[in-house]
Amino acid sequence: MSELVVAPAFLPAEPLRKRAPAFDEHGKALSDFMVLFPGLVKKPQHVIQATIEHIQTVFADYQHVVVFAELNLKLSLLWVSVKPVPGVRFQISEALRALIPEARLVSHI
Repeated sequence: MSELVVAPAFLPAEPLRKRAPAFDEHGKALSDFMVLFPGLVKKPQHVIQATIEHIQTVFADYQHVVVFAELNLKLSLLWVSVKPVPGVRFQISEALRALIPEARLVSHI
């Protein structure tokens, strides 16, 4: 996986559906989920940075399945696209919660 993308709160961006991949390198559909970090945007910069570092730590452990990830600071929302491995969305979200207790799995597709 490439680096975690952190979308600043003040820059307009292309719609996520145009940036996030839908298929892996073999043409298999990817699975997506979102994780909410309530109030992250209002936290001090050092807390935001620590949260980003925790996210990167978790993704390092799952680099074989995480294909795309973007943290939208304005929405305090993390979008993750993963290879279709049974249960991996929940494993990743629980690993995030272990380091960032306020993390909440919002949706998975």
